[in-house]
Amino acid sequence: MAAMVLGALRRGGGSGHCGSLVFAQSLRRLVSTLVVAEHEGGLVKPSSLSALAAAEAIAKENRISLLLGGSGPALHKAAEHAASSHPLVSEVLVADSDTFAHPLAEPWAELIRSVQQKGGYSHVIASSTSFGKNLLPRAAALLDVSPVTDVTAVAEARVFVRPIYAGNALCTVRYTGEDPCMMSIRSTSFSPTTEAMSETKVAPITQVDLSFLSEGSLGKSTWVNLTSQDTERPDLANAQVVVTGGRGLKSAENFKLLEQLAEKLGAAVGATRAAVDAGFVPNDLQVGQTGKIVAPELYMAFGVSGAIQHLAGMRDSKVIVAVNKDGDAPIFQVADYGLVADLFEVLDELLKKIPDKK
Repeated sequence: MAAMVLGALRRGGGSGHCGSLVFAQSLRRLVSTLVVAEHEGGLVKPSSLSALAAAEAIAKENRISLLLGGSGPALHKAAEHAASSHPLVSEVLVADSDTFAHPLAEPWAELIRSVQQKGGYSHVIASSTSFGKNLLPRAAALLDVSPVTDVTAVAEARVFVRPIYAGNALCTVRYTGEDPCMMSIRSTSFSPTTEAMSETKVAPITQVDLSFLSEGSLGKSTWVNLTSQDTERPDLANAQVVVTGGRGLKSAENFKLLEQLAEKLGAAVGATRAAVDAGFVPNDLQVGQTGKIVAPELYMAFGVSGAIQHLAGMRDSKVIVAVNKDGDAPIFQVADYGLVADLFEVLDELLKKIPDKK
C-alpha cells in the first residue's frame, strides 16, 4: 500500500496539489480503529458509545472494531448489543475468559497488544474512565507508543484537541509517532450516534485468540473484591442531573440531606475532593480533575468553593447552579445561577417544596 501511495505521488508529476490530494485520500483509506469498550448488565456502557462517536469523527471511511472482554451470558448479550450499536462497526471482538472479567490493567494490556498486532489498527481508543486511564498507558508502553489523553475534539485523523492546566486552556496536538495512535477521550465531549440502525446491519462477532495468555502475562496484581453502595440513583458519570456537596456540608450526616434531594430529583450525588478527603463520602463520588468528569443537563453545587481542579470536572455542564455563603467563591464565575445563602436553609426549603419522585 505504501508503494502504491508513493507511485501515485510520482505519477502526479509537477502537480504538488494533486499528489497531496492522492496521499490524503490514501491515508483515509488506511484508517482503522480498535475501540476498547466497557459493558455492564449486557449493554455497552454509554462512555464506550461515545468512544465510537470519536472513532467516527476520525474518518467517515473508518473501519471500526469493538473489543469486549469478560465471561458468561452478560458478555455475549453485550456483544449482540455492540454489533448493532453503530453503523460503522465492522466487527465485534470478544475475549471470553474469566481473566478479563475484572478491569486489571496487566491482562487487558496484553490483550490489546495481541489484537493490535494481528489487526494492524491505525488508532486505538478508550474512554477516560477509571478503566481506560488504568489500561491505556500500560498498553501503549507494550506497543512502544505515546498515548494522547483526554481528547475533547478530533480535528483530523492525527490532530486532536485536549485540555491543559486543569481545563483552563485547550491545546491542539498532532500525533507524529508510529501506529497505533492511542487515545483516551472524554465521553462528555462526544455524543453517541442517534442514527437508526438497519435491521440487516449487524456486525459479525468474532472470538479473540487467547493463546497468548500465560501465567507470566497476568502480572503481579490480582482481583480481590468490589465494594459499592447499593443505590437506585443513576451512575454519576452518565446522570442528567448531578447534586454535589463540598466541605461546606461539614459532616457525613449532613450529606444525607443532599442524598434526599437527589432522590427527589432522580439525580446522582457528587462530591469535591475536600469532602472526600474529610471522609464525608467515598471517593467514587468525587468530581474533578482527579475524579469523574461529568457534563449533566443540570449541575447543582452546595458548599462548593470552586477549586480549579473541581471545575475541570464539571464546567461542561449545561446549567450550573451554585449555593454558597461566600459571595466571592470561584464557583460563581462559572455558575449560570448563583445564590449567596446558607446552604442548609436552602436545602431545607428545597426538600419541603420539591415533591417526591414518582
